[in-house]
Amino acid sequence: MKNDNTPVDIDFAEAAVPHYARRGIVTMFMIMLGFTFFSASMWVGKELADGLDFGGFIISMIIGGLILSLYTGLLGYVGAETGMSLDLLARKAFGAKGSYLPSAMISFTQIGWFGVGIAMFAIPVANELLGGSTAAEWVLVIIAGVCMTASAYFGIKSLTLISYIAVPLVAILGTVAMVMAVKQGNGTLIDQFAKSSGTLTVVGGAGLVIGSFVSGGTATPNFSRFARNGKVGAITTVIAFFIGNSLMFFFGGISSVYVGGNDIFEVMINLGLFYLAILVLGLNIWTTNDNALYSAGLGLANIFGQRKKPMVLVSGIIGTVLAVWLYWNFTGWLNILNCTLPPVGIILVMSFFMDREKYKDVEVTENVNWFAVFGVVLGAVVANLVPWGIASINGMIVAAVCYLVGSKAKKKAESKKSSV
Repeated sequence: MKNDNTPVDIDFAEAAVPHYARRGIVTMFMIMLGFTFFSASMWVGKELADGLDFGGFIISMIIGGLILSLYTGLLGYVGAETGMSLDLLARKAFGAKGSYLPSAMISFTQIGWFGVGIAMFAIPVANELLGGSTAAEWVLVIIAGVCMTASAYFGIKSLTLISYIAVPLVAILGTVAMVMAVKQGNGTLIDQFAKSSGTLTVVGGAGLVIGSFVSGGTATPNFSRFARNGKVGAITTVIAFFIGNSLMFFFGGISSVYVGGNDIFEVMINLGLFYLAILVLGLNIWTTNDNALYSAGLGLANIFGQRKKPMVLVSGIIGTVLAVWLYWNFTGWLNILNCTLPPVGIILVMSFFMDREKYKDVEVTENVNWFAVFGVVLGAVVANLVPWGIASINGMIVAAVCYLVGSKAKKKAESKKSSV
């Protein structure tokens, strides 16, 4: 029961989300769908279209999409069942101090992608609208950074509002533009995709699909914890990730085969839909960027023992100031870091299902779970260095084995100690 005399943190950064603050299936679906709308995923759609025929494009998208949806769906279930954020879950699985590792990883990558996202809006709009001047780029960077930081600062209510506005507009306008491009193009979709270089395998394509949003997807509990129950959290996450990412891949693929571009912005510009293109691009990035900054704020709050809101401001300032530099210099590093987060997610899932009892409250007795830490480090190394298979899955398998073996050994040692 709420105490009306006590200020309530509506984002529950340090506590499980109580039942009175939970949300229904429609709201959660809109939040999670907005989370998946990101222009960088369209770049992956372009890579798929450039390297596969239409059949391969669809198969890769389905296989990769199902694996990514399963991974995020499990995290969505755990977040909703416990009401805990990624960082609170990490405190349970990694220990109070050990949780700093996943919190730092998620904060670092999400601030990076936040900055890249701002530049992905500012640079093309400045080029099309204002001749590509540096001053124009920075004006747009600052405007976008302030708006997106503000929505993350005000928390889940603001994220919900942005999603309800942006998701229908992006989905409808983007789909209409995609259909118009296909109708005005030369030949059918199958004909256009047949012109691809064919240098990509279906497995390689599925790997790109998984890698496109697996780092952001690891932060799923930060949002699914507001779902009414585990079933709602899992269902909305799985459906939203599959539909949302598939739509982004189609936008990127259609852009590539019909106008030689990267995303739906270029398709709409080519169709003469200039102002609608700016609206779709801005809203598309906004729905992911505010979620990214929200996650970064929660992560830094856990590390530094501060409230979430000041940490969101710090994250927003860093991402905004470094936006253009991040866009041109850091995307490659961010793609490498993407492989380090799936090991975190799989350990959070395993920890919950192996010992549900300890998740009944947010209290933590362990300082560092070295088996979890070692699992993440080794999983990240394997994901980045092993050349075969799908990198993120390789990392998850290694991390899962390390954590499982370590947990069994730990229990055995504790059992022997108690029997002496």
